[in-house]
Amino acid sequence: MTAVPDQPIRVLVVDDHEVLAGALAQVLATEPDLVIAGVAGDLGRARSLLATSTPDVVLLDHRLPDGDGVAALPELQALRPSARFVVLTASTADSVLVAAIEGGAAGFVSKTRGLGEVTAAVRSAASGEAVISPELLARLLPRLHRGGQSRPTDLTEREREVLALLAEGLSNAAIAERMTVSVHTVRNHLANLSAKLGAHSKLEALSIAIREGLLPDR
Repeated sequence: MTAVPDQPIRVLVVDDHEVLAGALAQVLATEPDLVIAGVAGDLGRARSLLATSTPDVVLLDHRLPDGDGVAALPELQALRPSARFVVLTASTADSVLVAAIEGGAAGFVSKTRGLGEVTAAVRSAASGEAVISPELLARLLPRLHRGGQSRPTDLTEREREVLALLAEGLSNAAIAERMTVSVHTVRNHLANLSAKLGAHSKLEALSIAIREGLLPDR
């Protein structure tokens, strides 16, 4: 049984397929630790709900009637910086997945997956985890862009160690075990990394680090 947190996870569903969006919202609402912050069928409605509600996690469709959800990630995150965005996509193209990572998504979940996996993805994103398998991350890492805008490079040795372990696709708990520290300490390192790199998620922090040469080529 899922333990109910003091504050439930608020979820915003953004998908233009009315049946799918309704089914997602209905299933998520039955979970004791989740509540629905709203349902939007396009980017315009999503912007309004992000400005007026306080979602913790946003399930964001890739293709929407008024634009590309992945391309809109930076704008949407600016409206609600504290929210974690998980991209819903029917596409398995590496270019789409790379764009989601570099856009700041906490991860992505395929529309072909069961509703249970979507629920698990929401909880993972809310807890600060990356919603991606180690195997898929390993496939995508070489595709992340290198070079570009200069970023601060004053990372500590421990922060660089965390980055290297992130690149292996490890969870916070697995990183903590590898480094023989607490999960709380790992989360502090991740928060510091995100602040220094201007990242909204673990995956975006990793992509920026690779782009700026803070990790060796893989």
